[in-house]
Amino acid sequence: MYNLCGDIMEKSINLDTSVQYLKGVGPKMFELLNKLGIYTVKDLIEYYPRTYEDRTKVVKIDEFEKDKNVLFFGTVVKPVSVVYARKKKIISTVVTDDTGSLAFLTWYNQIYIKDRLKEGQTYLFFGKVSNIIGSRVNLESCSIYDVSQLEKIQGLYPIYSLTAGITQNYLFKIISELLEKNIMLTDIFSTEFRTKYGLVEKNYAVQNVHFPKSYNMVESARNRIIFEELFLFQLALFNMKENNLVETKTNIYKDLDDSEFRKIIPFELTNAQKRVVEQIKKDLSSNIVMNRLVQGDVGSGKTMVAAIAMYLAVKNGYQAAIMAPTTILANQHYNELSVYFEKLGMRAEIITSATTKRNKEKIVERLKNNEIDILIGTHSIIEDNIEFSNLGLVVTDEQHRFGVKQRMKLSTKGKVVDTLVMTATPIPRSLAIILYGDLDLSIIDELPPGRKPIDTCVVDDSYNQRVYNFLRKQIKEGRQVYVVCPLVEENEDLDLNSVESLYEEYKQEFSEYNVAILHGKMKNKEKDNIMQEFKENNINILISTTVIEVGISVPNATVMVIENADRFGLAALHQLRGRVGRGSSASYCILKSNNKSVIARQRLGIMKESNDGFLIARKDLELRGPGDFFGIRQSGMPEFKLANLLTDTKVLEKTQEAVKELIEKDKKLELPENIRIRNELYSKYGEQLTKIVG
Repeated sequence: MYNLCGDIMEKSINLDTSVQYLKGVGPKMFELLNKLGIYTVKDLIEYYPRTYEDRTKVVKIDEFEKDKNVLFFGTVVKPVSVVYARKKKIISTVVTDDTGSLAFLTWYNQIYIKDRLKEGQTYLFFGKVSNIIGSRVNLESCSIYDVSQLEKIQGLYPIYSLTAGITQNYLFKIISELLEKNIMLTDIFSTEFRTKYGLVEKNYAVQNVHFPKSYNMVESARNRIIFEELFLFQLALFNMKENNLVETKTNIYKDLDDSEFRKIIPFELTNAQKRVVEQIKKDLSSNIVMNRLVQGDVGSGKTMVAAIAMYLAVKNGYQAAIMAPTTILANQHYNELSVYFEKLGMRAEIITSATTKRNKEKIVERLKNNEIDILIGTHSIIEDNIEFSNLGLVVTDEQHRFGVKQRMKLSTKGKVVDTLVMTATPIPRSLAIILYGDLDLSIIDELPPGRKPIDTCVVDDSYNQRVYNFLRKQIKEGRQVYVVCPLVEENEDLDLNSVESLYEEYKQEFSEYNVAILHGKMKNKEKDNIMQEFKENNINILISTTVIEVGISVPNATVMVIENADRFGLAALHQLRGRVGRGSSASYCILKSNNKSVIARQRLGIMKESNDGFLIARKDLELRGPGDFFGIRQSGMPEFKLANLLTDTKVLEKTQEAVKELIEKDKKLELPENIRIRNELYSKYGEQLTKIVG
C-alpha cells in the first residue's frame, strides 16, 4: 500500500510534498529526516552541506599517501571475507588497478558488503588511507559506487550534518535524485537586481551548493544563498522597527534634570554611564517612542542607568515599571532602588509570584489610583489584572530571557510607553545592531573604578584538596563562596556533579561552616530566604545551580567555583564569574573540568586569560556559532541555513546597502519586481511580523 501511494505521488511532486512520498523514504526514514528538520521537498532541497570532501581527482593506488582521502577504481581480486572478533564483524577484501598495486580494504559490522562486492568486478571507491606499510596499503570503511557514477561522484562531495540512522550516502542519493526532477525554487530577485549585486540565479546556486565541481562554484552558490538569508532577515527587522516606531508620542519629557538623583547615590557615574543617560534623555524628550537596548558587561552599572530613567519618568508625571527574570533579581532591584526612590519621595512596590493574594490586590488598587510610582517585579507584572494609572516607561532586565511578546505586553499597559531593555550578554556592536534591529543600541563599555579583575584558574578533580584548603583560607578571612554546578539531581547517564551530591560532599568536608543549597526546584520563598541569609553572611558556602547567574550581588562573596565548567557556554561562565568581584577584596573563579578535549581546554583557557565580556562573547560566537549563542530559536527568529553573522560580515554589509536602497524606492514592496520578495518575507517571517505589528 505504501509503495503504491509512493509511486502515485512521485508523479506529482512539488515543493510542499512531504518527503515521505519520495522514493527510498519509508516511515522510519521519514521520522529520522524529521529530526533534521526535513519534512517537505523544499526542506530537503534547502538542507545544505556543512562542508565538502575533495573528490575532484581520480588517484592510482601506487600514488596513495597516508591519511589522505582518495577516489580510485579498484577491481576485486579476492573473495570478500567475514571474520568475527570481539563482537565485531570484520569484512575485508583486496583490490587492484592497472598499476598492479594492491589495496587492502576493511569495513566493520557492514555485513551487506559481502553481497555488494563481487570478485572480478571493478568499482569506484572513496576513503581515507589509514596505513602504508612497505608496499601494503590499507583503507578502512571506504564508500562504494558503481563505475557509472563517476560523473556524479567526481567533484566536491557534500558532507551533511546527520542524525543516527542516516548516512552521507543516503542523503546524497535522495537529494541528487530529487534535483534531477528539476523542481524549481522561486528566485525572489530580478535579473537586474542579481546583476547589480553579483548574484547567480537561485536554482543554479542550489544545484552547485549541493553538487559543485569546483570551489569557485561553491563560493558563488553559497554567496547567493547567504545573501538572500541575510537580506530577508534585515528586511524583516526593518519592518519590525518601522512598525514599532510609527506611533509618535505626546508624553515628551520636559524636565530632564537628574542632579537630585545623582546627589543621593554614593558614587560618581562612569563616563560610559553618563553617555548612555544622555542618549536616553534624548529619546525621552523626542516625539518618537523610545525602544532602546542598554548592553553592558557584568557590573558595568546598567541598573543605575535604568533607575535614572525611571526617576525622570516619575518626575515628569508618569509611572515606571521594571521586569526582572527571577524573583531573586526582582527583590535585589527593589531592595537596592527603593532606598533611593524613598529618599526622593517616590513610592516603589514589588510584585512577584511570592506576593500574597491580599497584598497583590492592595498593590493593584494603589497602581490604579496612581499611589505607586514605580513597580518592580517578575513576569507577574504582565498579568491581565495588573493595571497602571499612567504608565510611561518600562524597563526589561536581561531581555533575552523574555520573548518579544512578553516585552510588548508590558508596553501595552500604558497609552504610549517608552521601553528600555538591558542585557549583560555583550556582543559585538555590528551583530547587536542586526540581532536587535527593532531597538536602538547603547553600550556601557566601562566598569566602575576600583573593580578588580577576577583571578581565574582551570583545574581538574586532582586539585580538590588544594581547592578546599583555599576556600577555608578565604572563609577564615571572613569571605564567602559560591559553588555552581549544572544539575539539581544526580544523573546516572552523565558524569556530572549534581547540586545535591555536592551539597552533601561540602557539608561533610566543611562541617565546621554553614553550607546551604539553592536551586530552581525550591519554592520562591525558600530561595529568597537563603539568598538573604547569604547576603547577611550567615551562610559561608552556597551550593547552587545557575539560578544565581543573573544579577545577584553579594560584595562579600569572593570565590566562585564552577563544577563541570566545560558544560557551560562562555557567556554563561562570564555571567557566573560576575557574581564575585563586587567588593573591594581580591576575588577568584575556579573552573573545574575533567574534560581533556582540545576544544574544552581552549574554551576554558579563554576564560582564564580574559575578563573582557565583549572579547569572551566574540570567542563564544566563533566556537559555538551564532544560532546557539543568541538563542535564536528561543527569541522567535529562525536559524540561518548557511549564513553566519560572525563570518559573513562582507555579505552582511552588502545586504544592508541593498535593503536600504530597496526601502527608499519601494517601502511597502508594491512594485511588480518586488512582489516575490514581499511574499517570501511574509512566508519566512510572517509570524514574527504579526507578533510585532499585530
